Amino acid sequence: MAVEVKSDGAQMAESVDASPKAEEVAEKQKQQEQEQEQEQQEEEYSAVPAVAKSASFKEESNFLSDLKESERKALTELRAKVEEAIAENKLFRKETEQEKPEEKAEEEKAKAEAEEAEKPDSVEKEEENSETIHEAAAAKKPESEEAEAEPERKEEKPAEAVSEEKAVEQVSLWGVPLLPSKGSERTDVILLKFLRARDFKVKDAFEMLEKTLQWRKDSNIDSILDEEGLGSDLDAACYMDGVDREGHPVCYNVPGVFEDGELYQKAFGTEEGRGNFVRWRVRVMEKGIEELDLRPGGVTSILQIMDLKNSPGPSKKELRATMKQVVQLLQDNYPEFVARTIFINVPFWYYAFSAILSPFLTQRTKSKFVFARPAKVTETLLKYIPAEAIPIKYGGLKRENDAEFSVEDGGVTELIIKANSTENIEIPAPEAGTTVIWDLIVLGWEVNYKEEFVPTDEGSYTIIVKKEKKMGPQEEAVRNSFKNYEPGKVVLTIENNTFKKKKVLYRYKAKNSPKEC
Repeated sequence: MAVEVKSDGAQMAESVDASPKAEEVAEKQKQQEQEQEQEQQEEEYSAVPAVAKSASFKEESNFLSDLKESERKALTELRAKVEEAIAENKLFRKETEQEKPEEKAEEEKAKAEAEEAEKPDSVEKEEENSETIHEAAAAKKPESEEAEAEPERKEEKPAEAVSEEKAVEQVSLWGVPLLPSKGSERTDVILLKFLRARDFKVKDAFEMLEKTLQWRKDSNIDSILDEEGLGSDLDAACYMDGVDREGHPVCYNVPGVFEDGELYQKAFGTEEGRGNFVRWRVRVMEKGIEELDLRPGGVTSILQIMDLKNSPGPSKKELRATMKQVVQLLQDNYPEFVARTIFINVPFWYYAFSAILSPFLTQRTKSKFVFARPAKVTETLLKYIPAEAIPIKYGGLKRENDAEFSVEDGGVTELIIKANSTENIEIPAPEAGTTVIWDLIVLGWEVNYKEEFVPTDEGSYTIIVKKEKKMGPQEEAVRNSFKNYEPGKVVLTIENNTFKKKKVLYRYKAKNSPKEC
């Protein structure tokens, strides 16, 4: 059998390597010391006070039945305040305040004109006394015309009232009507976001809602998705890609692209560039919200990944100031739209930078932060995102424009290899003419890996698909394929010579060639 052939080969390799026992022991001891030192560094790294872990954080329910009594009461109060403010057109404070001086000036002008018209004039009195009955009768005609005109004026009022009523009904946020009396279950979801962002303090939540609506109106945010060419050269810096294990859309932030001096200067070198960057970042957020289901029980927030690899350091003042502005805008105007933020490839200097940002963040926001150093990126992401949805550059199996596998295929299998042991993964190919395709990754790698095709016929030779290779810690996922011309199986062999267990993730599929007529 092919497996026996491989095990014999492994035993031969062991017998050859066993001759210099002293060197082997010394090498293993050195390797163990290095691994222990690495573990110690990781422990020290994770012990830094600035590191906030939130594995226990769980999103709250938006079903009314799941709310506490005090939370339901706060929601009822906020509903009433919003209903009243919309009905009386008091949501947009700034516009009302700007109109008041103009209205006052118009009222004073009208009052002055009325007083001027009422002043007695002796000449006019004499003329009025000498008027004939015919003139008096003629004078009645305008009165009748005025009386006829009055119904027309009265008919205009309902038209104005209708337009005001329509304006009231059209007040919405992210496509959700804000008027509670319209009975949309999504309205409560939006109001609960503002309440949670302000610890269920109704007054504070209402003020936050008012400011958000005013900011969106002043900045024309509702039309931002229609703006062509906005930040077209920034797409690699922030983008939506896939969903996590709970269905949250995933937003990847990659400030490392600004290591390119030309792009950095264009984005942050001028006030106009910085303004465009902020607006573009808001647009990305709006795109993410379009993917949400703002109903009770729906996915109502996104997962953010912040990749700090090659990110410009805190010495870049323009970047630092602009990012502060972005953080503040998103926190003030997009409450509870981020389920969690995972910082990956975190350098040591970032802790100083995060200390600067910390005062601008609420404790609730900071409780959603997770940090992962370079060696722990894949392991951390896998807690929240399935392997098939993690891009290969982050240790997952997802490739751009993949023609072979899709996220919907799923089918990723997990295998644990104990320390100092070897495991084989067998992929059956029982029919000749079968093309087998596979993806495989080992977390942290540092293993020996090879691929073979073993025929079912014991008299046939084993075919080496990929020679044995020692895989380094930064290797990406392996993808390969093999077409057989006789029944058999593809065997993937992983040899773990370290003192740590290894996690393997793999998937495969078989495609049969069409039979010739």
